[in-house]
Amino acid sequence: MRQQHVLEPFYNPDSEILILGTLPSVKSREANFYYMHPQNRFWSLLGTVFNEHIGPDITDKKLFLTKHKIALWDVCSSCEINGSSDASIKNISVNDVNQIISKSKIKHIYTTGKKAFELYNKYLFEKTKIEAIYLYSPSPANCAIPLEKMLKNYETISKIS
Repeated sequence: MRQQHVLEPFYNPDSEILILGTLPSVKSREANFYYMHPQNRFWSLLGTVFNEHIGPDITDKKLFLTKHKIALWDVCSSCEINGSSDASIKNISVNDVNQIISKSKIKHIYTTGKKAFELYNKYLFEKTKIEAIYLYSPSPANCAIPLEKMLKNYETISKIS
């Protein structure tokens, strides 16, 4: 089924780091914010990496992101996808990430998951000229990677901000 990206990018003029996924999950679309599946490890990973508690409310998450100059968006503006499965993504249209890069201080781009990394490099790198750093997918479907290994991978974000 073709899915349109329904969330606005989260950023502000001071954002220096952009984290890109593929497309918001079903749960994130329902909640109207990024990485909102209850078993998604994104927020707990960032909280641990920055040694901060990130509250459950979207306002808490936005305050955390703003404090650490982190922007969130996705590579896909629309695509065919089954549920929330990145593996099923095909026939994509991409977001114009330069629209937020030009309005902020973004110098670093991270992608969550192999598919986001692959799509960013295929469709967006040539336009942004910013090399993406691959982060493991925090999705509950990616439970094979131990938490310690994921934390080490995500620590690269805190070393920049």
